[in-house]
Amino acid sequence: MTKKKVEKKSKKIKNLSTKSVGKTDKKASKDIKGKKKNGNQKKKKLKIKLTEHTSLKNLNKKKSKKRQPVWIKKFHIEYEKELNKLQIELLKWQKHVIANDQRVLMLFEGRDAAGKGGTIKRVLEHLNPRGARVVALSKPSEIERTQWYFQRYIQHLPSGGEIVLFDRSWYNRAMVEPTMNFCTDEQNKRFLKDTPMLESMLVKNGIVLFKFFFSVSKEEQLRRFESRETDPLKQYKISPVDREAQERWDDYTVRKFQMLNETNRSICPWTIIRSDVKKTARLNCIKHLLSKVDYKDKIADKELEIDPKIIVSGIDEIKFMEANLMTGVELPG
Repeated sequence: MTKKKVEKKSKKIKNLSTKSVGKTDKKASKDIKGKKKNGNQKKKKLKIKLTEHTSLKNLNKKKSKKRQPVWIKKFHIEYEKELNKLQIELLKWQKHVIANDQRVLMLFEGRDAAGKGGTIKRVLEHLNPRGARVVALSKPSEIERTQWYFQRYIQHLPSGGEIVLFDRSWYNRAMVEPTMNFCTDEQNKRFLKDTPMLESMLVKNGIVLFKFFFSVSKEEQLRRFESRETDPLKQYKISPVDREAQERWDDYTVRKFQMLNETNRSICPWTIIRSDVKKTARLNCIKHLLSKVDYKDKIADKELEIDPKIIVSGIDEIKFMEANLMTGVELPG
């Protein structure tokens, strides 16, 4: 071979080697970028929530080697301050309830994922468990199905000096059961006629009754359902009924309208709580509750003022739904 041919071949080999190296470098860089992206995605999925009251307790702590700074919204700190103040007031109120042998019953109703459980948790968090309890009944047994519908609820009513919170109550027969075909139309109609009479009897007998309906939007409900599926700490909240809640949204709305019309009475009215923002819903629910009761050393009325956009009376909700039920306007859940 001549020198010229040898030089040409060597140049070709060099070009090919640099091209192949370039390609491998590009592939390697893509792989690295891909790994970085995957790593970032994994990091994004890992969400750690601070326990409530943690930020407030550590707000003025000094920097040290054993401490890790954490970013937190100012809104959350203000929420914790407000919640702490209201929970102190709840304790004062409970002392009054015990001292005067009062009987308090609170019903927490609403669509799935509306925020009932979270509010109940904050109300009970610092109360004396001997005088406050939550009732969350499962589906009726074979024996209970043969009983008078209210029978299994009546046995859980409060005694003197006791506060009882129902996480869903006899109002299952007003919305969930007829929508999901767990009861007949006749049973539903009979329930709606009997309930005002029963609640009137309870109130006249001395029971202090509160009825809260947590109202969540369709979009927010869907978001919360999706978070339940991905959050391992919320897996227990998922049920087959939840998945049908979105599909039967309009049916639930009609049932809600019927329920409010039949059971909202001056002696036992409904209080509607807009709960798309859980924290503001909780605070306003507790404020409304405390504003309706008397006890020793109660804070000023100004500190218990509610947000009228969050707290809506039952009669106002009925009027709004009545005016917009057939107009195509999206009604609150």
